[in-house]
Amino acid sequence: MAQLKFELAYQDTASSARAGTITTDHGTIQTPIFMPVGTAGTVKGVTQQQLKNDVQAQIILGNTYHLYLRPGLDVLSTAGGLHRFNGWDRPILTDSGGYQVFSLAGTRKITEEGVVFRSHIDGSKHLFTPEKVMDIQRIIGADIIMAFDECAPYPSDYNYARKSMEMTHRWLDRCIKHFDNTPDRYGYTQNLFPIVQGNMYEDLRKISAEYIASKEAPGNAIGGLSVGEPEPEMYHFTQLCCEILPVQKPRYLMGVGTPWNILECIALGIDMFDCVMPTRNGRNAMLFTTKGVVNIDNKKWEFDQSPIDDGIDCEISQFYSKSYLRHLMKSKELLGLTIASVHNLAFYLWLVKEARKHILAGDFLSWKNELVPRLKQKC
Repeated sequence: MAQLKFELAYQDTASSARAGTITTDHGTIQTPIFMPVGTAGTVKGVTQQQLKNDVQAQIILGNTYHLYLRPGLDVLSTAGGLHRFNGWDRPILTDSGGYQVFSLAGTRKITEEGVVFRSHIDGSKHLFTPEKVMDIQRIIGADIIMAFDECAPYPSDYNYARKSMEMTHRWLDRCIKHFDNTPDRYGYTQNLFPIVQGNMYEDLRKISAEYIASKEAPGNAIGGLSVGEPEPEMYHFTQLCCEILPVQKPRYLMGVGTPWNILECIALGIDMFDCVMPTRNGRNAMLFTTKGVVNIDNKKWEFDQSPIDDGIDCEISQFYSKSYLRHLMKSKELLGLTIASVHNLAFYLWLVKEARKHILAGDFLSWKNELVPRLKQKC
């Protein structure tokens, strides 16, 4: 079994967009790619079969914090890891749980050792250290494992952001040491990605990106963006990090975002994305389509028998009408949540697939600039 490999197929000349292939022991991933978020071992409301056939997902995420608490490591270890537990035989990435832990502002304490927190389920007390988080992710069985970092809140003052970044770097060194001294689980290779932090300060972002790049990991992530800052700031710091992170390694922008965010960040050199937005917004009646954003709750769709979106390659999007989906949502039928979630995910995967086609064709930038205003408009 081999370490993750990344091969660049084409680098756009008019932007920093690129098309590549990531190879893992659970299969290949064509980049740029969007990764559906399966927080507790499931992408909410969507079966693994739908993820493969309708969404055409190539890789999904699991959440370390949630899987650690429930079903727990004993269950996952007995099953042979998350792949066997949930029946997903393609690559899986796990985040470190850091974002979830740090969002528990009233029930956690950060020290150099790690983070003490209380479970949101039963109030029980737990400690996450860099070493323990590596062990947890090994047991979960992800192909790509994220380093334990602190995602400093937005806004943060400079001193806090600097100290947080420096601790994240010290934690990264501990993650790498422990990761290198522990074996892969379940007979396939697991890969560790470090995470750039530094909040909204240029000098800190540069320091962090350079530090992360120096570790020569198989891939690198950018964290701490899409946390409430204006879009221009997100793009600015994404570009800054991409200019420093190595070209020959995949770049993963964590937690981003809207369809237009994704296209703009592909243009800046990002290869991998994840976000809960497609499923969360879908469950709340917001659809992303090739013609713009649709609020399916609106009365204007009551008699509209046209497909949800016949512009993408998804049977569910083409089969069900806007009128029918609106009826399901208004009636609070669970099927409506599934249809909306599958559609939105299929749209995101269609979008990155189209982006790849246009990168390879050499006309990505003009295509992106024409499409973004249409995607943003309210239908």
